[in-house]
Amino acid sequence: MRHGNKIKKLSKTSSHRRAILRNLATSLFKYENIQTTVEKAKALRPYAEKIITKAKNNTLPAKRAVNQDIRDKLILNKLFEDLALRYKNRNGGYTRIYKLGKRISDGSEMAMIELVEESLVKEPVADKKFAGTAPIEESGPEKEETVKSAQKKKSSSVKKKSKSNIKKSSSKKSD
Repeated sequence: MRHGNKIKKLSKTSSHRRAILRNLATSLFKYENIQTTVEKAKALRPYAEKIITKAKNNTLPAKRAVNQDIRDKLILNKLFEDLALRYKNRNGGYTRIYKLGKRISDGSEMAMIELVEESLVKEPVADKKFAGTAPIEESGPEKEETVKSAQKKKSSSVKKKSKSNIKKSSSKKSD
């Protein structure tokens, strides 16, 4: 039976395994992608995603809980100020694993684990202090007509250039 086999042990003691996962998670949050073995990447994924989920709740107890795993202050600030806001509307699935092939030295399967890119989309705000900014372009019949006329101008200028190039080349041949 497979009782108690939920956690990948990585052939390490619990303290060594915890230290490896802490260091890998810190590096992942610092560089946003790292290369490691497939087994370590698979063990790191749930660990790192739980940390990001805790960081999304920007409270003092959450900061203390994350600080037990991530000791670097700069990484903690990045985690709570940047990554938590980046994944605010996402319910899990913050990481992605790519298999890279075998390592040359010992033949271990290598993988790259990275944080999924989630862009911060800012909603347009209708406010008086933004009244002087440029309007957002809208598509409509007027916009389509201007695009079509611009394309026609480009195509006609290309035709004129090609005709003039033909005339130049034919005059050179006659000389």
